[in-house]
Amino acid sequence: MGRKPVEDKEQLLVHLVTIRVSDATLKRLEKIKGESSCSSIGEVARKVLNKERINCFYKDASMSGPMEELALIRKELKSIGVNINQQTRYFNAVKSAAEKDFHSSRTVELLTRADAKIICLDL
Repeated sequence: MGRKPVEDKEQLLVHLVTIRVSDATLKRLEKIKGESSCSSIGEVARKVLNKERINCFYKDASMSGPMEELALIRKELKSIGVNINQQTRYFNAVKSAAEKDFHSSRTVELLTRADAKIICLDL
């Protein structure tokens, strides 16, 4: 399965331009490629030639600890939500009152445990 043809023929990159650069220039281009959203040195060179903006991304090392903790909190909250959704689905699927009581008590237990985890995360 091939690529879709480009509708605007003006945007096709059909002309090959070969250049030679010094080691210092190549290192600068590779550095820009590593820090930016560009996927190749050719893309960096095209953006420089067209005077387009190159977005560079920098990682703040002091925020890596809190970001990891936030990722763990997000994962925990997602699993709590999945558990509650499963219990709700089971509750809505059953017909008898006894089963509904069982599933509602299980949901209350899950919510109590989730509340305890959330309180622990606040501290």
